[in-house]
Amino acid sequence: MSRLLIDTNIVIDLLAKRQEFYPEAAILFSLADKGDLTLTVSSLTFANTHYILSKIRSEKEARIILRKFKVLVETLSLDDKITELALSDIQFSDFEDGLQYYSAIENQIDVIITRNTKDFKNSKIPVMNAKEYLAKNIAHGSHSL
Repeated sequence: MSRLLIDTNIVIDLLAKRQEFYPEAAILFSLADKGDLTLTVSSLTFANTHYILSKIRSEKEARIILRKFKVLVETLSLDDKITELALSDIQFSDFEDGLQYYSAIENQIDVIITRNTKDFKNSKIPVMNAKEYLAKNIAHGSHSL
């Protein structure tokens, strides 16, 4: 079964129902709910998503949404090694992307799913957006809708 790291922007697409990107995010999470793939997020994603959601919803609503969301994903810890790797790697102009990348590397993730694929241009593992991942894997019969 494929293990995917879902970047914060995809999580927010789903939970904030960002119109343009919601359908693909919803399909990914539906596949995970059916047990067709494993979705992971870094613990940082919970902090960042809570921050965004609490700006558009109440604090209480943001926590309820995240509590329900948590059952769909495996949370990857950020530790000293991942932090050091991200701090040392200047290829990532966005420190958060470095943390996401090294979380994926350290946890043997198969694919990183993000809308910011250009930020991971030197990745040693495949990086694609949700639409690309679904087109590739549904077309090849890896997953069914």
